Amino acid sequence: MNRKRPGIRRMRGAVAVEFAFLSIPMALLLLGIAEFGNAFHQYNTIDKSVRDAARMLSAYSPVQAGYPSGGGQCLVVYGNTGCTGSPLVAGLTTSMVVVCDQVNTSGCTGQFKNVQTDPSGDTINLVQVKVTGYPYSQITGFFNLAGVIFGDISCVMRQT
Repeated sequence: MNRKRPGIRRMRGAVAVEFAFLSIPMALLLLGIAEFGNAFHQYNTIDKSVRDAARMLSAYSPVQAGYPSGGGQCLVVYGNTGCTGSPLVAGLTTSMVVVCDQVNTSGCTGQFKNVQTDPSGDTINLVQVKVTGYPYSQITGFFNLAGVIFGDISCVMRQT
């Protein structure tokens, strides 16, 4: 005895409709996660390269001959001091990198002071490497994130 249950035929399309309703928010969620992950990656890459450049420049005195200020800018953008290869993140240029120290003060803003004194009265020279005005480059064109600009990413270290 082979009986068909009544109503089964009417229920066949319900799963497809439910999947269609659920797939749209899930796709948006996955695209949002991908964009957020990309933004996080870009920010961390720039942050690490800024720290590397500040660490490199902290080993030099800004008044000595051959002070590698330009090499520090190249280290932030390209990952090397020779400005060779492709940028670490798309859209980053050396014009966005500002080096502030005892000698170089153009483009330096805010509370940064190049020279400080410690409690013993000795002079402390500081170097600040800063990336300013970096526009976020998105991986998908789905979300309209054009014009989103990261805030200043900077690092300050003591120089020799």
